[in-house]
Amino acid sequence: MKKFFPFMGLALIWVGSGCSGPTTKDSTAAADSVNTAKIDSGSSKVASSTAEEDSQFAVKAANGGMAEVELGQLAQEKSKDARVKSFGAMMVADHSKANDELKALATSKNITLPAAPGEDEQKLKADLSEKSGKDFDKAYIEAMLKDHQKDVKEFEDARSKVKDPDLLTFIDKTLPVLKKHLQHVETISKEIK
Repeated sequence: MKKFFPFMGLALIWVGSGCSGPTTKDSTAAADSVNTAKIDSGSSKVASSTAEEDSQFAVKAANGGMAEVELGQLAQEKSKDARVKSFGAMMVADHSKANDELKALATSKNITLPAAPGEDEQKLKADLSEKSGKDFDKAYIEAMLKDHQKDVKEFEDARSKVKDPDLLTFIDKTLPVLKKHLQHVETISKEIK
């Protein structure tokens, strides 16, 4: 019987891993899946008719915010340009604050947020990590310009779609900050060419 124990353990691990379903490295997809399950089961505190759009917005906002912090830290480490370093510091400070507010709000609404930035954001960070000097600065600022254009549009769109009043307050508070970031990065983009 003792000779079968190691094989039984391996068999249980194999069977257990096969039954758990597909795994994903993208924590945003995982968070969306958890939120959908909560809504379907009725355990979300947000009204079920609007909960899916509200939770999807929260997941996107959290994903973007975490990525901004990580990329801002990278800019502070890798850039030699004072403007880029300063912008990176602003990203870390402003998005850390917004992330903390969103986490508290999501907890109160029983919304699951991603634990880490999604695959696309991780790929961008990896790509930027391989660059240095002016190549890094240009690529980082270009990424921030595109990202903040997208963020401002998503927050403006969410303003008319999100129904939860607390999430709307978060949007109203955060949107002017995102617009300020966009203006700032537009200026840097023109100067760095």
